[in-house]
Amino acid sequence: MEALVHILLVVDAVIMIILVLLQSGKSEGLSGAISGGAEQLFGKQKARGADLVLHRSTVVTGILLFVLAFLSAYVLQ
Repeated sequence: MEALVHILLVVDAVIMIILVLLQSGKSEGLSGAISGGAEQLFGKQKARGADLVLHRSTVVTGILLFVLAFLSAYVLQ
């Protein structure tokens, strides 16, 4: 059981890295880094199509990564 959780954790981490690298950049340069977070927070830029799918998939894999890490660290040890 422990080996299965560790394998799933590694696979999930690799998938999450790939999903993050496939996403398009939200801002350019230093000025975009400062204002880019505010635009995303207040919803000025809505993700559509492939960007929306990548964003939601990244959120799901992030949650799964947290759950698997918690399971690996606290439950199985």
